Amino acid sequence: VKGWSQSFDKLMKNPAGRNVFREFLRTEYSEENMLFWLACEELKSECNKHAIDEKARVIYEDYISILSPKEVSLDSRVREGINRKMQEPSLHTFDDAQLQIYTLMHRDSYPRFLNSAIYKALLQNVSRSSSES
Repeated sequence: VKGWSQSFDKLMKNPAGRNVFREFLRTEYSEENMLFWLACEELKSECNKHAIDEKARVIYEDYISILSPKEVSLDSRVREGINRKMQEPSLHTFDDAQLQIYTLMHRDSYPRFLNSAIYKALLQNVSRSSSES
C-alpha cells in the first residue's frame, strides 16, 4: 500500500491497488477511465481475431462513442485515429487512447487519490496492522 504512493505504475500494476483507485475514481465520477484502461488491457491479451473484433467494438461503443454515457475524454487526433483503425480492429487499436487516459489518471486523479480519505485510511490500517505484529 505504501508503495502505491511511490509511483502510479506500481499502483496500476497491483490488482488491489487498481481496485482501490477505481473506488476513488467512482467518487470523482471518472471510473470510466479505469474501466476503459482495463478493457484495453484485456483486449491486448486476446488471440482470436473474431474476439478481437468483438471486444474492440464493445470498447468503442462503451468508451469512445460520443453517444456513450461512459465516454472517455480524448483529443480529436486520437479519436480520429481510432475511427480509422476500427475498420480493421487489432490489439493496438486503442493504444494511443489508452496512453492518453493513463496519463490523464496519472496527472489528474492520482495526486488527489494520494490525498484522499480512502488512501489515508488504508495507510492507517496498514501501519496499525504492522505495529500490532
